[in-house]
Amino acid sequence: MKMTTEEAFVKTLQAHGIRHAFGIIGSAMMPISDIFPAAGITFWDCAHEGSAGFMADGYTRATGEMSMMIAQNGPGITNFVTAVKTAYWNHTPCLLVTPQAANKTIGQGGFQEMEQMNLFADCVAYQEEVRDPTRIAEVLTRVIAKAHRLSGPAQINIPRDFWTQVVDIEIPEPIVFEASPGGENSVAKAAELISNAKNPVILNGAGVVLSEGGIAASMALAEKLDAPVCVGYQHNDAFPGSHPLFAGPLGYNGSKAGMQLISEADVVVCLGTRLNPFSTLPGYGINYWPTDAKIIQVDINPDRIGLTKKVTVGIVGDAAKVATGILNALADDAGDAGREERKAKIAQTKSAWAQELSSLDHEQDDPGTTWNERARAARPDWMSPRKAWRAIQQALPREAIISSDIGNNCAIGNAYPDFDEGRKYLAPGLFGPCGYGLPSIVGAKIGQPNVPVVGFAGDGAFGIAVNELTAIGRGEWPAITQIVFRNYQWGAEKRNSTLWFDDNFVGTELDMQVSYAGIAQACGLIGVQAKTQEELTAMLNQAIKDQMENNKTTLIEVILNQELGEPFRRDAMKKPVRVAGISKDDMNVAAE
Repeated sequence: MKMTTEEAFVKTLQAHGIRHAFGIIGSAMMPISDIFPAAGITFWDCAHEGSAGFMADGYTRATGEMSMMIAQNGPGITNFVTAVKTAYWNHTPCLLVTPQAANKTIGQGGFQEMEQMNLFADCVAYQEEVRDPTRIAEVLTRVIAKAHRLSGPAQINIPRDFWTQVVDIEIPEPIVFEASPGGENSVAKAAELISNAKNPVILNGAGVVLSEGGIAASMALAEKLDAPVCVGYQHNDAFPGSHPLFAGPLGYNGSKAGMQLISEADVVVCLGTRLNPFSTLPGYGINYWPTDAKIIQVDINPDRIGLTKKVTVGIVGDAAKVATGILNALADDAGDAGREERKAKIAQTKSAWAQELSSLDHEQDDPGTTWNERARAARPDWMSPRKAWRAIQQALPREAIISSDIGNNCAIGNAYPDFDEGRKYLAPGLFGPCGYGLPSIVGAKIGQPNVPVVGFAGDGAFGIAVNELTAIGRGEWPAITQIVFRNYQWGAEKRNSTLWFDDNFVGTELDMQVSYAGIAQACGLIGVQAKTQEELTAMLNQAIKDQMENNKTTLIEVILNQELGEPFRRDAMKKPVRVAGISKDDMNVAAE
């Protein structure tokens, strides 16, 4: 069939149901963006490509549908790097389209030239370059299939002089891979270990959310065993929070109940998780990972099994299918050993932690440091982070999708939110980019327009994405609600400074004259400040109402004291020893 290359490209997108593209317009992509409207593809023109990539990640995570990142070759494409690497560790199957400088000028150092394949080699699950215009549909089909199969972003690189060429081409059918139920022998071995366990524990990761029916399958397995279910760091939506077997998130500022229960396990069933380090690091001073337990790890990617923890059985497969296979292979009396005692222990441990969490008002100082004590004394009437999180929980709709950002106040909130279903909690993941909270929740709202959404960010991280306020107020953009924790500092780094650098606060202070609520108002949005718990709850209630009923976006600037939570990296930092000594008198001011 005769068609132009851009028609072939867009028809292939249509064949795969890709309806949303995020980026900034540029001449290298205009041959295809010109026909997006006719094809039923919406192009969301953002304020920055990095935020556009986070929107694509948020859209796909909230819907399960692939979206696309695209921008101008060179500097437009380089701005996607952080977002693409974030999507990689979020296991998000996004399509990265990178128009490239024309073949005939490559190597001449021309305008906006960049080696775009090498740039993303460590950021994508798969990448391929179009070598001939007649292969454009074939390559695009394969790239999309690889993104789905490997559950990560995949890149197609296209020299811009390949557009507008008339080719004889057929549009391939989408390639669909059947998910694996795991190896027969490994599933049988896992079932045997679990059948003989006295204290089994299940640990759910992102793969349970991404797998069709993954949460339901893990629930059936847990209920058969009456085993507690923990979730990995930033995967609070991987098991229903209201379920009596839910033990909460592990890792940084997670659930003490989950930590205590998994520490006593004799078998741990790790479903759909690579066992990332932040999901197993000590918390609250508890080194909870059970070193003597039998570990069963299920992951769709064989390269990640046994990568961070010693495993007894590794199973390569889909979380839902493997969990169902293990369940069907269990002995009839699996879980009977110690069942009633286990159920009672789960209930008691959860209750004790819930009472402790509800009573936590302030952050503790490490021995020898006094920052939090001083912060409370300096602003005795200002809200603490934990009081703010409790106020938020009072108003947050049960069905809401929420996003988080990197930062101290967002991390303090890790133990608070839980959900009834998956695809509800969008956290930045293990690449740890700042500026994720706002754009990702915008992408989620585009994908789920009838669901309330609330984004969260600290004020340092929010400053990286604040320019998106200039984009999202336009008429075609859906309304969202954004909370910014305003404590006028880079909190995580400041906590590091108190612990290891003697309160030498280099680069940690933010401008107290800046009002993010004021910036929101200047962008035509609603911007308000909350200074008390009562104000915050009332403002969030109103913001959700305005979002859902009046299509109005609200930014709530939450004014907090400067208390600081646990440091992120106790495992990676130590107090430095100065040997030679440093003095400003040694500066050579005459050096050229």
